[in-house]
Amino acid sequence: MKGRHAFHVPPHASAYIKRQQRSASQARYSSRHIKKIFFASDPEEFAILAHRWQRISFMKTPVFLNALRAFEASARHQSFSAAAAELNVTPAAVGQLVRSLEEWLGTPLFLRGTRGRSRLVATEAAERALPDIRAGFDRLSLGLRRLREESRTGMLTVAVSPAFAAKWLLPRLDRFHAMHPETDVRLDTNLKLVDFTAQGVDIGVRYGRGSWSDLVAEKLMDEQIYPVCAPGWLAKNRDLKAPHDLAGKALIHDLSVDAHIGFASWDDWLQRAGAANVDSSRGMQINNSAAVLQAAVDGYGVALARSVMAHDDLAAGRLTRLFPTVELASELAYYIVYRTESATLPKITAFREWLLQEAASLLTNVPSSD
Repeated sequence: MKGRHAFHVPPHASAYIKRQQRSASQARYSSRHIKKIFFASDPEEFAILAHRWQRISFMKTPVFLNALRAFEASARHQSFSAAAAELNVTPAAVGQLVRSLEEWLGTPLFLRGTRGRSRLVATEAAERALPDIRAGFDRLSLGLRRLREESRTGMLTVAVSPAFAAKWLLPRLDRFHAMHPETDVRLDTNLKLVDFTAQGVDIGVRYGRGSWSDLVAEKLMDEQIYPVCAPGWLAKNRDLKAPHDLAGKALIHDLSVDAHIGFASWDDWLQRAGAANVDSSRGMQINNSAAVLQAAVDGYGVALARSVMAHDDLAAGRLTRLFPTVELASELAYYIVYRTESATLPKITAFREWLLQEAASLLTNVPSSD
């Protein structure tokens, strides 16, 4: 044998080298290491070097996680620069990470243009892979959050609407703290539906029909719709004896939920009450249920209230329910929502059970109607 070019690859190394040759191009030291394996004629030396390579490959896994993050962000933004801004690195670093992933895979991930707004377009193969990669990152994030969990302790993030927080949840939350002092609650109040995974939300309460993608929805409370007013306002309007007497009175409208999904309006209630003579087009319009009730408390007129929101104001005597014999059940309800994979986390289970207890007690403490 003269020189390395005449070297015969030992049988025990041949198959291994073929499997690892592509991976070897990912780092300078990788190619040097694979050459050592290539020239290992002794099976024992080969085994030692191969084991060392496996350790090196394992330790480089986070590098490829970063490359996958760079790839996913670049595909979403169709730009290395925008991806770099999101990831807090330079565009050059993002480009290098993506190129290293392409080299490791042996295939391009983007069709790179030179003009136009979309200079970076993912290939068909990349587009097919992206949903799984994104789902993988979501699962990794959840796994890391679970590692941070300490039995029943820690922070619990709860997503609710601002009105529900103000009128129902906050007045009762001290009872949860008394039962579970080891758990701190962070309220995420938003009128828009939040992404539980992206925003780190553990559990929430939503108002609707009980169908939201990627979330378990468990009914918490049904609701009735009826008119309310302040006792002082009613004392000044003693002619209000029947629903048709609402004609000419100041009506307060709740616009916090879109009517097209089944949210009851004054028209719906007046139709149920048989008060066709009442013009419901006039009056104050407010896009927050808590503010609607406050306007009624302050004597601005008659509000069409949601029973769950109005419960405490009625019990405290700040509001009075009008025409209790006219009943209108809402098509919508309140639901506890959480991710399937989070269902068994102790702090989420504790908060869910507490919500159900509070809702059950509400049914046994219905305010009386005058």
